Amino acid sequence: MAFGISKSQLKKWKNKIDSGEIAIITHFWIDERFPNCNSVTKVGCCNIEKLVNWGTIYGLKEEWIHHRKDGYSHFDLLGDKQAEVLLKEGHIEELNKFCQTRIRE
Repeated sequence: MAFGISKSQLKKWKNKIDSGEIAIITHFWIDERFPNCNSVTKVGCCNIEKLVNWGTIYGLKEEWIHHRKDGYSHFDLLGDKQAEVLLKEGHIEELNKFCQTRIRE
């Protein structure tokens, strides 16, 4: 179950993906498979090659991409990797809102 983001934020994420940009969105999330995680960051792009190349920067493997028929294929980032990516990509507000790690701006 996802919550903590608006429809306009989701639309903006999808629009960036559709335009071939690397798009990042984070939201609260509950999944019994991951009891120690309460949020997820999704990093997507319609250009899978570009997404794969972006992922290699962070040690992500191509086979970890969640391929979606609707065109919004993405990596799901949790825990330490989520915090690392948000920090390095400059998403401090999301890091502070959704992750246990906190950074002062």
